[in-house]
Amino acid sequence: MPTDDFETYEAIRDWRDYELTKKKFNQVQLNNFHDEVMRATFHYAVKRLGEKPPSEFAWFITGSGGREEQGYISDQDHGIIYEEKDATLQRYFHQLGKELAEGLNIVGYPYCDGNIMSSNPLWCKSQPEWFEQLQSWLDEKSWATMRHLQIFFDARVLVGESEYINHLKRSVHEAVQKNPYNLKRLLDNIQHIKTSIGPLGQILTENHGSHKGEINIKYAAFLPFVNGIRLLSIKEGIVESSTLSRLEKLMCKKSYKHALLPYHHDFQQLLKLRHSLLTPMSTYEDGHYLNVRNMNREEKSKIKVILKNGRRLHQYVEDVIEQEVK
Repeated sequence: MPTDDFETYEAIRDWRDYELTKKKFNQVQLNNFHDEVMRATFHYAVKRLGEKPPSEFAWFITGSGGREEQGYISDQDHGIIYEEKDATLQRYFHQLGKELAEGLNIVGYPYCDGNIMSSNPLWCKSQPEWFEQLQSWLDEKSWATMRHLQIFFDARVLVGESEYINHLKRSVHEAVQKNPYNLKRLLDNIQHIKTSIGPLGQILTENHGSHKGEINIKYAAFLPFVNGIRLLSIKEGIVESSTLSRLEKLMCKKSYKHALLPYHHDFQQLLKLRHSLLTPMSTYEDGHYLNVRNMNREEKSKIKVILKNGRRLHQYVEDVIEQEVK
């Protein structure tokens, strides 16, 4: 369906809900469909403003959407880069950012708890202001600014100029090349990994709450791969946003090829396993958990290997970064 044919956000939501419940998507098709829905939301938001964007711009998504790793349900994480510092442009794009956040929430993408949305002036800036902000985040080196940098590096343009994002990502790479200690600060930001395998080799699940007996695969499985490969990509100046694309680019380099090959396979298996065990009716929170009781022996064996190798990958990345900053 053309993404500019809708007359209400509710119509986009109805289309989205129908497609998600009636069609059988694989992982790639599912993320492509999320892109279509969000583009439709963008075009309708512009229509509601009654004025086309007054300059070149890039509307990007980040988080699991930026990495093309969404499940059936996802919240919204997005930002805007517009051409130059100008009061008229600022007013327009800030208004568009607010409209987008409200529209996406109606369509079925809940507001981001961390306020990583185009409605937040921190994530809606001109190109020059974005360059300044990224440098400021690097200079400050706080836990929050290092987290913001890593979130930004997952950005992928849905509408507009892709090179706007690529230029900014390259500026981060150049900054860490000049001062490798920045890599150490970024590494410190991703050190916590949820313990997921017990001393007897058993899968450790939640002990209480609505997800008792389940495993949080976002923190136990996905983040060790996502965070580690992102950090190597920042180090090497790789602008791709998906974890698999980053792995493939890294493996083109002789120094990484053999070391990362097993983890490429693990992450493919993780995406397939998560996709096969979730349903379109899962809530956003449910999408982060797998019920171990519902898994067969082969699935449990696969997830154990993935969990163990996620920790091994993290240790490998830590060794690479420590060597770089010596």
